[in-house]
Amino acid sequence: MRKSLAPVLLGTAFALAFGSSAQAATTASGTITATVSSAASLTVSSANLTFANADPETVTSIAPSQGNITVTAKARHGSAGQVLVTVKAGGNLVDGGNSIGISNVTWTGTGNMSSGTLATTDQTLYDGTGSGIRTGDLAFRLANSYTYTTGTYTASITYTMVLQ
Repeated sequence: MRKSLAPVLLGTAFALAFGSSAQAATTASGTITATVSSAASLTVSSANLTFANADPETVTSIAPSQGNITVTAKARHGSAGQVLVTVKAGGNLVDGGNSIGISNVTWTGTGNMSSGTLATTDQTLYDGTGSGIRTGDLAFRLANSYTYTTGTYTASITYTMVLQ
């Protein structure tokens, strides 16, 4: 008696064409790690201030030739960590033995920066917490007076940002 191989061949062809209903799968898992440390960047559009001569009768407050000074403080810090930006002068404006009190230099702050009067101690421009970018303009002015002795006066100015 002769047996037909047709059903066996048909079953094999079907299995090859459509695959087996059982499939194998594997997975692998891992961890993503990112280390983020504190970082700070302080930029000032002009480190110098130049106040030109002006008639005290008509110009009571002199703006610097540089215009407004833009301060940008970038901080990456803990959410409760303090970000402090300050400015201070190294002393009074001095020319030889003559001086103009540094408190005659004031500024009006815009954006994130506050207003104030220049001094030889740290004056706060910004005080806040956490990460971010703080920016603003400082419109400096020198009070003009007939009482100043003629000369070319200088003083140093320092901007500082501290993350605490």
